[in-house]
Amino acid sequence: MNYVEMKSKISAGQGFIAALDQSGGSTPKALAGYGIEAGAWNTEEEMFGLIHEMRARIIRSAAFTGEKVIGAILFERTMDGDVDGTPVPAALLAKGVVPFIKIDKGLEDEANGVQLMKPMPTLDALLERSKALGVFGTKERSVINSANREGIAAVVAQQFEVGRQVLSHGMMPIIEPEVNIKSETRAECDTILLEETLKHLDTLAEGEEVMLKLSLPVVPGTFDPLVAHPRVLRVVALSGGFKRPEACVELAKNNGIIASFSRALLEDLRAQMSDAEFDASLGGAIDEIHRGSTVKTA
Repeated sequence: MNYVEMKSKISAGQGFIAALDQSGGSTPKALAGYGIEAGAWNTEEEMFGLIHEMRARIIRSAAFTGEKVIGAILFERTMDGDVDGTPVPAALLAKGVVPFIKIDKGLEDEANGVQLMKPMPTLDALLERSKALGVFGTKERSVINSANREGIAAVVAQQFEVGRQVLSHGMMPIIEPEVNIKSETRAECDTILLEETLKHLDTLAEGEEVMLKLSLPVVPGTFDPLVAHPRVLRVVALSGGFKRPEACVELAKNNGIIASFSRALLEDLRAQMSDAEFDASLGGAIDEIHRGSTVKTA
């Protein structure tokens, strides 16, 4: 697929985006959920080797195809790896799955109720390398913990600043200002986030588009204006800590929003499974998330 074909698939595809981008401090937790405890590796390289094999197993699975999984977000080390000798982005494209790359370097300490992204001084080089490997777009995550207008405005401003840098390289940014689902002011956060995001969308030039990755809103339909906005290619949702059944129920209440789940996709997979068991479990998860993305109850 070329860029136009990838854009068309992401814009109109009847499926969801798999998030295979756990990194750094989240990797041991992801491996533990997969049935591999901390004593199974001695070095960071061995740890990342184990998580890469988990991701490679997912990508090579017969259940993982572009029919229902229209895109996948990769950690940088995963992008640079291979699946049975084929570079990971090429392996995804061969299955009809559009590759994205996680570009943020983690979060700053909380201030004004939010966590901004850490600086990304080598972003231009990463974008050039990613695009050369056939990667379509990026994903960058911030976190909103409370309904502080100043903090949320800063998160959205930083996200769009990075998004414009991504656009300048001819790639598609997924802007991810995650609202913490444990926040006591979650509904208010949703409202402020909507207002601030609309302000920045209206500053984009003719022909410029971004994607949005948002927490499932407290009030279904809250983000309808973003789904309908002419500068938004697609709105996707993170599971945010919800278990898969609950995440899919909430997702189905929001028209026009598809999933981009990580934990909710992987939660039943175990390293100890046979290939047949693994494929069946992954296939069941894919089917459930696909239904939540495409069959709406609203």
